Amino acid sequence: MTNGHSTIPSAATAAVVFLDLQAEIVKNNRTCEALDAHAGTLAKLAALHGLPVVASSVPPGGEYLASVLGPLPEVKPMPRMFTSAFADKATADAIAATGRRTLVLAGVASEIVVQRTALDALAAGYTVFVAVDACGGVGARTEDAAWRRITQAGGITTSVTTFAAELAGDFSSELGGKTLDIMYETLAV
Repeated sequence: MTNGHSTIPSAATAAVVFLDLQAEIVKNNRTCEALDAHAGTLAKLAALHGLPVVASSVPPGGEYLASVLGPLPEVKPMPRMFTSAFADKATADAIAATGRRTLVLAGVASEIVVQRTALDALAAGYTVFVAVDACGGVGARTEDAAWRRITQAGGITTSVTTFAAELAGDFSSELGGKTLDIMYETLAV
């Protein structure tokens, strides 16, 4: 248990928060070759399982990744000016409005917005999972330091593949089978 919540996220408990997955920012990613594909897989999982989604952006980051917004046409990225989504009242309010206390984070840069948002969410009492394969950093050493800081504060590092398996539950069910299909897309990248 972390922050009083289960360490297994589920469709009933989790919300997904995408952070700065914008073309001009993502091009600075140096740590995740398949970032676009994995973030897209996370978006497909959120759509399939009806998870609430919040996306935030910063100017002048450019267009949001089509792989993220394509499966989630109702999601409109919320602009913010701070290094943490929780420092922006509108974004923090949108996250709170999901009614979910478990967050799955994905974004760029791991060392900046992902780390700051994770730490602020933990301080606010959320359970935080960081899908490391849907995050990109500016360097392996600095990103590793961010992961260690997040986990030391009580956050949990995970992967899109692990999250998919946790959402699937029973692979023989129709929903489990569709989830498995999406998970295999990630494994093929």
